[in-house]
Amino acid sequence: MSPLRRIQEPVPERVDVRLVAIAAEHIRQVGARRVTVVGIAEEAGMTHANVYRYFPSKEALMDAVVADALKPVELMMADIAGAPDPADDKLERLTLALAHAYRDLAENDRAIFELYADIAGANRSVARRHRGRVFMFVERVVDEGAAIGVFRLRDRDTAMSFLTDMLFRFSHPSAILLDAGRPKETMERRFSVLIGVALRALVGGFV
Repeated sequence: MSPLRRIQEPVPERVDVRLVAIAAEHIRQVGARRVTVVGIAEEAGMTHANVYRYFPSKEALMDAVVADALKPVELMMADIAGAPDPADDKLERLTLALAHAYRDLAENDRAIFELYADIAGANRSVARRHRGRVFMFVERVVDEGAAIGVFRLRDRDTAMSFLTDMLFRFSHPSAILLDAGRPKETMERRFSVLIGVALRALVGGFV
């Protein structure tokens, strides 16, 4: 077989990736609580014992589904945090994009987002890791702004706690679900007011 022929051959889909995709579709169809490992295994053409070779429990598989759904949010935030924009503009864009991404996920993939809310409420490790990555990007932008004098921080930890508290309503999945029925325009205005206050506090050295 020629090298060119080998390059053109499709790469087989990883079994764990396929199981996550199947599990996600089952969640959308019947909800996370009614999903069974046996049903996922049947659609994948394997025994449920074989599924446990890749995921030690149903909980681990559900966590993998949520991690997969949240990966685009983390990639988007990494792109914004690494952009050459001024730090104050970048922080506004970063936090606004985060709020939009979560709200879009809640609207367009409700069953998966509700699973994320349950997992976050239980403080499972996949939710903690995601939350840590999200605020790592926020911290990166704040530190960048502080280093060049755009932000004047009285105390870095206090400033980060202030931002965490401010973002809660627009980043915690339970809060987002509570606001899901509110008009987007209303939520946009509320967020704009809050981020405006936050930026003035950081620039003015009030936190």
